Amino acid sequence: MKILTKDKLTIKIEDTNEAMGATAASDAAEYLKEIMKDGKEINIIFAAAPSQNTFLESLLKYDLPWERINALHMDEYIGLPADAPQGFGNFLYEHIFSKAPFKSVHYIRDCGTSAEEICNGYKEVLKNNPPDVVFMGIGENAHIAFNDPAFAKFDDSESVKVVELDDICRNQQVNDGCFAKFDDVPTHAITLTIPTLMSAKRLFCMVPRATKAQAVRRVYEGEIEEECPASIMRRHDNAIMYCDADSAKHII
Repeated sequence: MKILTKDKLTIKIEDTNEAMGATAASDAAEYLKEIMKDGKEINIIFAAAPSQNTFLESLLKYDLPWERINALHMDEYIGLPADAPQGFGNFLYEHIFSKAPFKSVHYIRDCGTSAEEICNGYKEVLKNNPPDVVFMGIGENAHIAFNDPAFAKFDDSESVKVVELDDICRNQQVNDGCFAKFDDVPTHAITLTIPTLMSAKRLFCMVPRATKAQAVRRVYEGEIEEECPASIMRRHDNAIMYCDADSAKHII
């Protein structure tokens, strides 16, 4: 493993996606066991994307106090059928929410019918379950959640909002194999905002694959700016970004 630092951000680089996921899961499990040893409940925000697969698979191997974890997720498309496999709630149900005995799981889609109603409902969920930990990734455009550069605000006054997805973001969904073609990808989504994500005490950010290499370089070498939303991690006191050799190829 190679370890780099940039400002407050630690970057751990493994040779393969599988090794990256295993390392991230080991670190996360160790942290969760430590902060939960006094019997407390915690709230975790999960990302839904293929970049998280090896991490989630590895995390499920650990004997964690799942029954004291409240699970949330960070974004959801607007306009997909409720049972669409591309829906982020459905992705997380398949990959982890149905596989561990969480105390509670809070799906964005369950908070209403209109986008406004859903945003207001999930704001209440967040008030009642302020995030302790975020498991996340970054996009090809360096977004976090669906805070694409055009909508990213480091000082956003909202905790949840509706955003329009930019072309790079929508193309990424095709590159990830989630949609067959660009026009199939929804144009709008509901997302937790950057201050909401950054309010957690610990961030674990998993970023494999060569398609993310330019974004990783921007996070590591560029300015901390809203044009590169993920760069805000460099100001967080406890954030680690996990890469494989492909995603980190421009910084090693």
